[in-house]
Amino acid sequence: MPWEVAKAAIDYVLDHENSPEFAYENVIWDFIGGEPFLEIDLIDKICDYIKMELFRRNHHWFNSYRFSFSTNGINYDSEKVQNFIKKNREHLSIGITIDGTERKHDMNRIYKHTERGSYKDVVRNIPLWMKQFPDEGTKVTISSADIPYICESVLHLYDLGIHIVNINCVFEHVWKDGDDKLFEDQLMQLADAIIDRDLYKDYACSFFSENMGKPLDCKLHNQNWCGAGQMLAIDAAGNFYPCTRFAQYSLRDKEAWIIGNIHDGIDQNKLRPFLTLDRCTQSTPECVNCEVAEGCAWCQGENFDAAQTHTVFERATAICKMHKARVRANNYYWNKLYRKLELEGKREEFEANKKDVKPEIC
Repeated sequence: MPWEVAKAAIDYVLDHENSPEFAYENVIWDFIGGEPFLEIDLIDKICDYIKMELFRRNHHWFNSYRFSFSTNGINYDSEKVQNFIKKNREHLSIGITIDGTERKHDMNRIYKHTERGSYKDVVRNIPLWMKQFPDEGTKVTISSADIPYICESVLHLYDLGIHIVNINCVFEHVWKDGDDKLFEDQLMQLADAIIDRDLYKDYACSFFSENMGKPLDCKLHNQNWCGAGQMLAIDAAGNFYPCTRFAQYSLRDKEAWIIGNIHDGIDQNKLRPFLTLDRCTQSTPECVNCEVAEGCAWCQGENFDAAQTHTVFERATAICKMHKARVRANNYYWNKLYRKLELEGKREEFEANKKDVKPEIC
């Protein structure tokens, strides 16, 4: 992204602070790649400009902002990145993505033009990252080939000192016959390990949630799953998207859904469909009436990409059988945990001290 595009994007947002799409009490400036820290000089300049403009304009976001990064962690310990962290520490969130064991991580995260995985180069920076951001978690994504390594990978991340593992299955149609059974088996093995080794006291995994796997009433729970349309994404050319998943580099079959640009602003007609999204209008009757609907996630960009027509009102359901398998394993986890806690007389203590896990991320 050229500096001129970044500056114009910031100016556009700050010039429209009273517009409905920016009328929030606080803001997250999220840097997404590729790998954002490859452009640390540009990012440092962008962040300095944001801070100066917030001050100059006496903007209500002046002390209510955060810079957010998801990084592969390879150059996390570089001098420039560390200087940036020191300068912005009080307004900074950084998550390092490490997928689990070396075997699982290196299945997908390899260096360009080589077969060498990046695990060793990432894991060496985990202690420094955990020291600087002890409350951050990592993000793990599961596809068909990864399933056999779920249990060992989550336990490995715990062993590295990561206390919160946000993990979810991809929403794309990649699942094979029998994957749901293998998935359930892995989650039940993980449940046994977490409970038998008392790891639940200090660690959390988003695959296990008490509030998942129940029916949902559309009258009470009809909100859209994600924030598409409410989190402006800007590409290197200055085009606006309802989220980064609608940019061309994120799509398989569809043309990008551009809702404006830094020169012309946001086209409200192109944004309008996202402002009317809810669960019931984009779900089939089977999904609406599903007895385990709570916690079943979707990605708005995948809905668009997989739809037969140019619409965001057609929910992709490739993840259905995986969600049902997760619910079965989740029920096993909580039944076993609460039986143990009740036998030990510690259920109330656990309820008061259990860790919160972030919502599942698209």
